[in-house]
Amino acid sequence: MELRDYIRILRKRWVAIAALTVMGLIVAAAVSLLTPRSYTASTQIFVSTSQGDSVSDLTSGNTFAQARIKSYADMTTTARVLQPVITKLGLDTTVGGLSSNVAASAALNTVILSVSVTDGSAEQAAAIANAIGSVLPTVVDEIERTDATGTSPVKLSTIEPATAPTSPSAPNIKLNVALGALVGLALGLGLAVLIEALDTRIRGLRDVQQLTDAVVVGGIAFDPDAAAHPLVVHLQSRSQRAESFRTLRTNIQYITLDNRNSFVVTSAMPSEGKSTTSANLAITIAQAGTRVVIVDADLRKPQLANYLGIEGSVGLTDVLLGTVELDDALQEWGESGLQVLPSGRIPPNPSELLGGSSMRALIERLEKEYDIVIFDGTPVLPVTDAALLAQLTGGAIVIVAAGKTRRNQLAGVIEALGKLNARVLGVVITMLPTKGPDAYGYDQYSYYGGYYGSTKAVENEAKSGGATKNEETSASATKATGTPSLPPKPRTQPSQR
Repeated sequence: MELRDYIRILRKRWVAIAALTVMGLIVAAAVSLLTPRSYTASTQIFVSTSQGDSVSDLTSGNTFAQARIKSYADMTTTARVLQPVITKLGLDTTVGGLSSNVAASAALNTVILSVSVTDGSAEQAAAIANAIGSVLPTVVDEIERTDATGTSPVKLSTIEPATAPTSPSAPNIKLNVALGALVGLALGLGLAVLIEALDTRIRGLRDVQQLTDAVVVGGIAFDPDAAAHPLVVHLQSRSQRAESFRTLRTNIQYITLDNRNSFVVTSAMPSEGKSTTSANLAITIAQAGTRVVIVDADLRKPQLANYLGIEGSVGLTDVLLGTVELDDALQEWGESGLQVLPSGRIPPNPSELLGGSSMRALIERLEKEYDIVIFDGTPVLPVTDAALLAQLTGGAIVIVAAGKTRRNQLAGVIEALGKLNARVLGVVITMLPTKGPDAYGYDQYSYYGGYYGSTKAVENEAKSGGATKNEETSASATKATGTPSLPPKPRTQPSQR
């Protein structure tokens, strides 16, 4: 991953990272508050020798004391020192239990011994430290005597007696809270990176570019009402999303079709916006004055007739079987002159029908009579219908749903089309978020959004008379029934082109 990938992860997962950081802080604070308080009291003991008054004697004695002081520090945790302390103070513990709470040390090249005692009571910690400070010199004196009647050359004197501490030495709440927040932050960052690494869904332009050299020709904003209002360029022609379809229309003009004027719109899996994109794209191309025909070539689960509000029982299947003439099956939609060829009846052998000679002849005829021929095909991965059509036409426009299509699925589409020598003309990313780190290409739409106004303003304008009569009728019907209602068109006898 690059630096910008980590920045994107931070922007995308900052809520989870912040939540884990706060959780770590809270857990550390709770543990600190529930942990019993302990207090540490310390006393300092000076070690000296009495071996003459000359400088050499004093130097020799000091060296002797420095050599011995480590042994005296170890002696503080022995039973010979601690048992008298337990007896003297009447402690309810053993030598082993008390020794774990006693620590003694001496700084390098010094003759000062520091004895620290930790206990749940501040007063008792000081009492134990002072008791050790009084017992240790006696024990050392007994050990260091040269004979039974002699005196010890080493003398231990208390420099500073222990006093009861006013604040606990543990737990260190501030330190624990800081460490808890740091651990929570680390867990949050690690979890965010792990989730991102395991997430194979395509999020935007960069993910597509890593999988294919095909150009991304458009990005369509996510619209939660797309299922109820698929024809956004008709019902909300001045909305931000409608403008994205016009941008797609402009970009497609620069695609090289190798002297062909037909292409298939397909996707990896169902419900990725394939038919919605096909319908809106065809409408925008027709609105520009181009002769365009859209064919519902999804002979397994056709949706185009439902979206456009036309009769779909007679169409492509009937034309391919020769039971209906093409001119009789075509239907004119709206005032732009868009021609629509529905799917017709669902046949038992869609792949054979779409890959046959009748389909080849139909494509050749449509390419001669129209400027643009759009086929709304099936998804590529479940069935091969769209791949066969892409081979017979100028190529395929692949729809990728942001946050839904997975990388291996897009790779599978590219591979399936490549095996049939079908061209991938471009990729359209649908369901793109309009905000956040995964939003793509919306700088170009922000201008139009401000120019055209919000969707709410567009709807209000349509109600006040700003839309055409047909648009008003469609909008009112959509509000009443939930299904787009289009201008009246013949159903049993389609108008001639």
